[in-house]
Amino acid sequence: MHVDQRLLQHVQDSTGLGTAEAIRLVQDVLAFHDETVEAWVRRRHAELKTHGARNDEIFARLREELRTTVVAAPDLSERQLRRVIYG
Repeated sequence: MHVDQRLLQHVQDSTGLGTAEAIRLVQDVLAFHDETVEAWVRRRHAELKTHGARNDEIFARLREELRTTVVAAPDLSERQLRRVIYG
C-alpha cells in the first residue's frame, strides 16, 4: 500500500514515531477506511435499519455522514443513495 510522503512526515512530526512505525500506523488507518462508497452506504444503511431507523431518516443521515467520512465520496443525492441500496 502506497503511503503519501507528506502524510508520513506529518505523522512522524506530530507523534515522534520512527519511519517504520509511522508507515504501519498510516497503513492501518488506511486499511480501516478501505471501503468503497457503495460498500460503506450499504453497511451504514443496514446498521441504521437494525436500530429501527426509517429510510427517509437514513438517507438524509447518510448524505450528512458522507460529507465528513474518510472515503473520498461525491456528494450523492438521496436518489443516488437509493440506487446504491436498491439498484
